[in-house]
Amino acid sequence: MRFHIQNFGCRAAQADGAALESLLAGGGHSPARAATDVELIVLNTCTVTAQADDDVRQAIRRAHRDNPLSRILVTGCYAQRAPEEIAALPGVDWVVGNSHKAEIASIVSGTEYHGQVHAGPIANDSPLLSAAIDDAAADRTRPNLKIPDGCNNVCTFCIIPAVRGRSRSTPADQAVDQVRELAARYREVVLSGINLGRWGRESGLRLAGLIRRLLDETPVERLRISSVEPMDFSDDLLALMAASPRIAHHVHAPLQSGCDATLKRMKRRYRSRHYATRVETARRWMPDASIGADVMAGFPGETAEEFEENRRFIESMPFTYLHVFTYSERPGTPAAGHAGTVPMHLRRERNEILRELAAAKNLAFRRRFIGRKLSAVTLQTGALSDNFLKIELAVPRERNQIHELEIGGLTPQGLHEAGALAVIR
Repeated sequence: MRFHIQNFGCRAAQADGAALESLLAGGGHSPARAATDVELIVLNTCTVTAQADDDVRQAIRRAHRDNPLSRILVTGCYAQRAPEEIAALPGVDWVVGNSHKAEIASIVSGTEYHGQVHAGPIANDSPLLSAAIDDAAADRTRPNLKIPDGCNNVCTFCIIPAVRGRSRSTPADQAVDQVRELAARYREVVLSGINLGRWGRESGLRLAGLIRRLLDETPVERLRISSVEPMDFSDDLLALMAASPRIAHHVHAPLQSGCDATLKRMKRRYRSRHYATRVETARRWMPDASIGADVMAGFPGETAEEFEENRRFIESMPFTYLHVFTYSERPGTPAAGHAGTVPMHLRRERNEILRELAAAKNLAFRRRFIGRKLSAVTLQTGALSDNFLKIELAVPRERNQIHELEIGGLTPQGLHEAGALAVIR
């Protein structure tokens, strides 16, 4: 059977998709780059926002319209959250929640009928389905390796614990073997996961300890640590990042809000002063590091005064970029029933204010590096610096190499190497 997988959402979902491809191929099926002329279309879904759900429904309708002879299997987080809702859509043959995702190769080879649903509670010992994924934007240059899945937090806005279960970690020996294998082909490897900073906690281990093993036992030239919750950026982890030239100076710590009252309603496990100590330590120990955060605009109950407190806090922090999200109600989360819903036009206005603030901070950060050299891994087009800045190259270079690049000036979203065409800003 020829199959095509379409992934939606975060790196964790993409890692699941890569693992699914391996499982199906191992079952004798053949992957295809496009959905044309295939017997099976797998939609590996996200459900973090209402827009994500809508994108999936549109994709199902499009797949059914354009490939009427193909069977459609919908899996992932949306399939776990609302399997019957998806099963009712025309053209859907199977709905497989995250609870049964590891069984997909067997499911598609068994008895088939329309709307067959495989979904149930996710057990604490459910398999951690993952494979290294290539960063499409980097054209197979920076693989992402998911090492934990699930989350034990109880943030009131988030559906992820309900659709991915409790935190579970790849065994340390397996992670070391995977990074060693990747390091033979890639200069940079990105460690990722739903709650990366909690890796190993169920066994009494810590992420910093795993990273030391990766540095000691593999030849990886550069490790990049993706998003880590602020209180998991321990002094031990930050000191390790600052001391090792093989770890990218790139700190991403989700904030969500700089207003303590909002953080309390969100049930986040820190307050703004705690967050500030982590970010200020990171900046002190890594003066040129990129420091990013996720922030949310328009959480229920957010008054104009609370938003202003949030904005002032963000302005005071040494952020170099922000991922700004407009709050989206998720059925089944406590926040969806909170009083004080913020009108959508206000959510969008606040989103834009934070985006403008982020753009100004990013521009100021990029300007610091004109005339300096940055270590960067070359991509199919351009390069990405150790501190997470896009660089336009002066001359073509082979991808998947690390170079010291002299910075000549700014581009609209990044930097250009000395000798490249300048962009006036």
